[in-house]
Amino acid sequence: MEFLCYHRDRPGSMPLRDALVEAHWAYMDGFAKELIARGPTFDPAAETCTGSVHIVDLPDVAAARAFAFDEPNYQAGVYRDVLLRRWRNTLGRTMWSSPAAARAATATWSWASARRARRPDPAARPGGPGRPDRLRPLLADDGTTWVGTAALVRAPDTETAAAVLRTPGRYADIEVHDWSFGGRPTT
Repeated sequence: MEFLCYHRDRPGSMPLRDALVEAHWAYMDGFAKELIARGPTFDPAAETCTGSVHIVDLPDVAAARAFAFDEPNYQAGVYRDVLLRRWRNTLGRTMWSSPAAARAATATWSWASARRARRPDPAARPGGPGRPDRLRPLLADDGTTWVGTAALVRAPDTETAAAVLRTPGRYADIEVHDWSFGGRPTT
């Protein structure tokens, strides 16, 4: 089962996050085979982390909750809340299978999410007819109830990234963050 986990940082938690970076990476190293994508989100100036996105393939909802809430930054209070939703990796790719040029262009990536406002037409469901492939449904624990949409989008700015999800009356709100491919730096 695939899950999208977004840990949203507490304001002013950057010093604690910095102090725990090795513990965070060590924890994520334990999930290397299960990770589909990972990385921090940033404020509009790209100076301060606002959270962390982790897309992970785990056996069940209980394992996903353990992944989200046992994470060292969560345990220490870096994060103020957690969005944990079922996800479908319909393209069957990971961030590591993206071309090297795309991975290097971190400033142009955004993570966008939207909370569903009303019951949509099934033909307009993310990934369905007439919808771009890059949109992925966020699902309830049952794996079928659509509760929102998420996308990792390569766009010149956050407004363009938000436009991917902007459909009148479809979503209650849209949230966009600059996102960077994450993980332990390699030399």
